[in-house]
Amino acid sequence: MATKSLLCVQMLLLTSIVFVVLGHEAVKSEQYPLVVSTWPFVEAVRAAWRAVDAGFSSVDAVIEGCSACEELRCDGTVGPGGSPDENGETTIDALVMDGATMEVGAVAAMRYVKDGIRAARLVMQHTKHTLLVGEKASAFAISMGLPGPTNLSSTESMEKWTKWKQNHCQPNFWKNVIPVNSCGPYHGKDSLKLSDRTCSEDSLLGNIESSSSHFSVNNHDTISMAVIDKGGHIAVGTSTNGATFKIPGRVGDGPIVGSSAYADDEVGACGATGDGDIMMRFLPCYQVVESMRLGMEPKLAAKDAISRIARKFPDFVGAVFAVNKNGEHAGACYGWTFQYSVRRPLMDDVKVVTVHPHSLP
Repeated sequence: MATKSLLCVQMLLLTSIVFVVLGHEAVKSEQYPLVVSTWPFVEAVRAAWRAVDAGFSSVDAVIEGCSACEELRCDGTVGPGGSPDENGETTIDALVMDGATMEVGAVAAMRYVKDGIRAARLVMQHTKHTLLVGEKASAFAISMGLPGPTNLSSTESMEKWTKWKQNHCQPNFWKNVIPVNSCGPYHGKDSLKLSDRTCSEDSLLGNIESSSSHFSVNNHDTISMAVIDKGGHIAVGTSTNGATFKIPGRVGDGPIVGSSAYADDEVGACGATGDGDIMMRFLPCYQVVESMRLGMEPKLAAKDAISRIARKFPDFVGAVFAVNKNGEHAGACYGWTFQYSVRRPLMDDVKVVTVHPHSLP
């Protein structure tokens, strides 16, 4: 009798265990896979969703999503053909991070190769490095099979650059300088004696110092994408052609891990967009993930990271999205209205979420 009772207890325990496991999987099936991306880059999210929903890894899906955005030249600020620098040239920054292994591959100021996100993955796959830059990054990408060399400028980017030159190269990203003419070359104002200045230089100095180079959705977007695959593994990726009329050689936060994006399977992920020159000083996405690790919900973690930046730089413009390992997501922004895109199970298509800027406490 005792043996029969013990057997019943064991069967009940086994049934309970099976129920818990199946129940957990049922919850996961509603949460995963998941794709989240900055901005209403709907086609990019659809491309990532097709890959991850078909069973591909989170890294594979991120590559497909960001690559689609590069091909579509999302908002003119992702992929080739947009955001000319002061010389009229377009360069590309990109990053991919595997939240399971914490491996990262990135390229910065890459010339002549249009496939930024695929180049970043090649760095992660085939080198022990994290970041390759400039023409050497281009040479590496081409040697590994990507098409190139290719002119990354377009008719639109060159027209934009020509109009900017006609406007005396305003606005720009210089400060505390004296130009030889309205479009440079420039000298540090402390490097010339007052007696060496001409009247025209003094007047041009005023123009340079009063000019503004605000970031907005019209001159600087980054696709920053996070994907959780069916196994619960997380990856992030970014791609951008940077800030319009940037000083040649400038690298924003797009290829900087922890700033534009960050992922950890144990916690969640974050993506960012905005004034990368400011954002990289705070590593907001690393901050978001670490805040969630300490128990903050995504909404509070996102707001906290943005507030830290805005308190120091009240003219800052930027945004982040946060997603935890359970698939809960939220966004926060300052200085502009931000939108991010989401696709998950039980949704017929991509949903665009609008986030309004919040004030500092």
